[in-house]
Amino acid sequence: MLRRIFLLVFTLVCPSLYAAPVVYAIDTQKTAIKLLWRAFGGIPSWAHLQGVTGTVTLNPDNEFDDRIRVSVPVATLQASNNLLTWQLKSDMFFDAARYPTITFTSTRVVKVKDDHYRAFGTLTVRDLSRPVILEATLDRLPDEAIALHATTAISRSAYKMDRFALVVDDRIAIAIEIQAMRRQ
Repeated sequence: MLRRIFLLVFTLVCPSLYAAPVVYAIDTQKTAIKLLWRAFGGIPSWAHLQGVTGTVTLNPDNEFDDRIRVSVPVATLQASNNLLTWQLKSDMFFDAARYPTITFTSTRVVKVKDDHYRAFGTLTVRDLSRPVILEATLDRLPDEAIALHATTAISRSAYKMDRFALVVDDRIAIAIEIQAMRRQ
């Protein structure tokens, strides 16, 4: 009886018996974010952001430990033409001089099925934080790497980027391609 009690206490107290979360560092060179919208009655426009840093934390035994933290430098923004790039970086939209970083921090990651996830979190743009939901798929790659493919859409007016509302749609689609390597 004493042996069973000792075994039970040891099992409950010893954290090494539980699976630890695995932290993946985002590979900046293999990660990009694309913004898509329509202007002038339906003409597609786009911009992309690079230089993404952050981590993806996954715990196969406890999804409450799963986390995504991403930081994106606005200075890396490139649009389909130079004038649009300048406008987007200016105070008309992202205001890169005052707000140099966009961040996303998940509050919960839920496994929907197989490798399909839903990440609930907060997107901060221009120091304005709004809730967003990312629909994501996860691919396991060789050498303890992962690829995360995620999409969402936001309202640009929710982040006070509402200039040219008559010619540019309010809805901005976001496509995210992340590759990350397991931290040692």
